[in-house]
This record gives sequence, structure tokens and C-alpha cells, in this order.
Amino acid sequence: MTSAAGPPGSRAAAARRVLILRCPDWLDHTVLAPEDTAGASSIRSERRAGEAAREFESVVAIVGNFCPHVEVLRPGVCAIATRGPARYFGGEAELARKIAEAVCAGGFTCQVGIADSLFAAGLAARAGPTGLLVPPGETREFLAGLPVGVLGMPELCELLPRLGIETLGQLAALPSAEAASRFGPEGKLASRLARGLEPRPLIPRPPAADLSVRQEFDPPAEQSEPVIFAAKALADQMHDRLAAAGFACIRVQVQVCCEDGRELSRLWRHDGLLSALAVAERVRWQLDGWRDGAAGITLLRLIPDQLVRATGRQLALWGDSAPSDRVARAAIRVQAMLGHARVTRPVLAGGRRPAEQMLLVPFGDAGEPQLPPDRPWPGRIPAPSPATVFGEPLTASVTDDFGQPVSVSGRAQISAPPAWLSADGGPRRAVTAWAGPWPVTERWWDPAQAQRQARFQLVTEDGNAWLAALREGSWRLEARYD
Repeated sequence: MTSAAGPPGSRAAAARRVLILRCPDWLDHTVLAPEDTAGASSIRSERRAGEAAREFESVVAIVGNFCPHVEVLRPGVCAIATRGPARYFGGEAELARKIAEAVCAGGFTCQVGIADSLFAAGLAARAGPTGLLVPPGETREFLAGLPVGVLGMPELCELLPRLGIETLGQLAALPSAEAASRFGPEGKLASRLARGLEPRPLIPRPPAADLSVRQEFDPPAEQSEPVIFAAKALADQMHDRLAAAGFACIRVQVQVCCEDGRELSRLWRHDGLLSALAVAERVRWQLDGWRDGAAGITLLRLIPDQLVRATGRQLALWGDSAPSDRVARAAIRVQAMLGHARVTRPVLAGGRRPAEQMLLVPFGDAGEPQLPPDRPWPGRIPAPSPATVFGEPLTASVTDDFGQPVSVSGRAQISAPPAWLSADGGPRRAVTAWAGPWPVTERWWDPAQAQRQARFQLVTEDGNAWLAALREGSWRLEARYD
């Protein structure tokens, strides 16, 4: 780990020092929930976050040997407060070195960043191959030269450069009140992050009332689904208790008691932004990491940690874009009966084929498609889009008036007009109208994955319209226009 030069900061600065450990191998292959830590960017993937959470648990266990209170921000990133561990292990640099060596010895690559705030520590971890240690009191100077794009707020990051605010230092120079007045709550948050502060000030003393919630299981729950379903109801109760007391929480602690007497707990970043459904999702991720060979679960407890004053939440003028609570509750109930992957929702994706343009994601997971939908995608079939897309293309036969298979040359010239279509071994039907071919050559630079095909729109005498594709001499029906 490298370190920026500078004098040590005050005792107050040292009290809020944060160490973040990130594993790039997981971050390249994980799916993030929408309620990510403020200022972080979303990462596209095709792997489920639950799988990454289960694997990342081994890294969290290693970090737990240096500090018992490990906070998981998301699969692939965790954080600890450095004040106590740094004193025990001989300073922050030595602490970071020992943690990195222990994680690497476990077979994982990692980066470690230390700064005066969670946001700055995350950027410090990405500042070099192994990370960066920002000296106490110099976090604002470290952030000053970074572009505003690191905030991860797309609309605000697009607006600020047009107003001449291109770096975090320029944003931090604006009075906080003016940033909030001009740019709203997002501007207020960005201003605090740019000045090296946490998103919201903490409450100095916890309330006397116990705001935790719990659910016992008798008999013990052997499967994860009943526990996840209970977690959603418990999260609702926790949020109601917090709201009644005028609080929100920075973190939530998931605590599980097992039939064999073990007690397991883990901290997850909350920042007052996690819905009850998102809390239940994190419980599922954590159970994925704990349940390999574990005994039945007898108790689940959710404990709000690091309380802040609730400032409210502004919903959209025409309603919230998130699923309604009734929809979420019904979906989780069905998932508890049938399994998590049996209830899905569609997510728009990119690609040239209709089957590539829609991704089905288990309800509650945050799906980011590998192929972004906002790219040009030359060769895509023009509108209107087909209504029914086959999971597996149907075999077909397309022939001309003489019964000969219709073919397409390398110059996109057809051998004869399509006259007859047989779908999936069915009877031949006359083609009354057709359009095409639309040739497309994909990944021509990679011989192992390169492919060429020509697509047609065919209308048959029974009124059906089909999207057909000819590839390597074989016809397939990819979709139907209803």
C-alpha cells in the first residue's frame, strides 16, 4: 500500500478513520443492489450477488480476525474502523499490510484504502494496484483533484461540469446550504462527500429504547426461504420503530442463532436507504454464506446500528418507481413456497436478437445486463418487436415454389422468394408476405465465436407472422408477431 505524505491529524480525525478492503475479482462478477453505498458506481454482471456473498464470506472471516466489527458494504467490499485495530497492530499502515497479506494468503487479490470517511476510503482503495493510505486530516485534499464523476450520481455529474464545477474540490468550495438549495438533497449529499464527511452526522448517544426486532423458529428452520420471508416482515417492523422514534440507521446487524448453539452476526451498510425488501435480500445473501453445513435456525434478529436523525424521503410526484409493498410481499411469499429463482421480473438488455433484449431476474435481485440496451446495436430487427420470443428457437423449413430450400449468398442475395414455411415439423403453409433478408455478422474478429446469419419476417396464410433466421444452412424461428 502507498501512502500520501503529510503530518498526522487531530485525535478527532483519527477517531473516524475507516479502512475499506475491496476484492476486484468479485466486483468484476457481481450484481449490485440499487441501494448501493452513496457515491459508488453500479457494476454489471451475469452472476447472482447471493453466490458472491457466499464466497466473499471467507474474506470477511479473515478481516474479522483483525477487527470483530466488520461491515459488509456489498459482496466484494467490506469496511472496519481503524482506531482500535491500528493501535493493536502498530499503526494504520501496518494494519493494512497485515490484512492484505492475510487475504492474499487465502488466495484472493485485494486493495486496501484508509481515509477519514467511508466514501474517501473507497476511492483510496481504487487509487492504485494495492490501494492508498490517506493521512489523517488530508482527506479533503485527496478528494479535491478528483472529477465529480466519482460521485456516481449520473444526473448531477452531468450537470455540474456544464456549470464549471469539474472537480470535488470545486464542489467542496460551494457553501453547503447553496449546494442543497441549488441541487436538492443529492447536491447536499455530494457536498458532504466532497468535503470528506460522512453522508449524515451520527447521533452521539443511542436511544434508551430497544429498536431491534426478532423472530423465533420452532421447529428450527432448515431452509432459507422461511427465514427470508420472516426477514421482510421484521424489516418492516424495524423501519416502523425507527420512524416512530424519529431515527434512521446507518447500518443493520443481521444476527442468527442456530440449533447447535452457534450465534452468527454480520453488519450491512444501510444509510437509511434500504427498503424492507432490500434488507430481506441481504439476509438471503448472508444465509447463503453461512448455511453450508449449518444447523437449523432458531432465531433471527435485526438490530439497527449507528442511528441518525430521520430527514424524510422525497418520493416521485406521480408515485414511487419501486414495486409496491403489496407486490413485494406477495412475490416473497411465492418465493418462500417455490424457491427464489421461480419468481422473476423482466429487465431490458441490449443485443441484436429478441431473446437477448430481455433478461429475467429473480425478484429482489438487482439485474444489470451484460449488454446495455442504450447502445446502437446495428443489425437489430426494426420495429415493431415480436410479442412472443421462444426460449429455444423452433426448427423450420423455408422453401420456394419448386420445393427447394431458400438460401442466402454472402452478398445477401436470396436464391428465390420464400413460398412455403413449415414450423417445428408442422404442416407446410403458404407464405403470403415476406421482408428481408437482414444480414448480420457478429464477432468477426474472434474466429471461435464469429457467426453470420440472415433474418426474415414471414407472414403465412393462417395469419401468423414469424421472425425467421437462416444460419449455416439451417432455418430457425426466433419469435412470433401476435
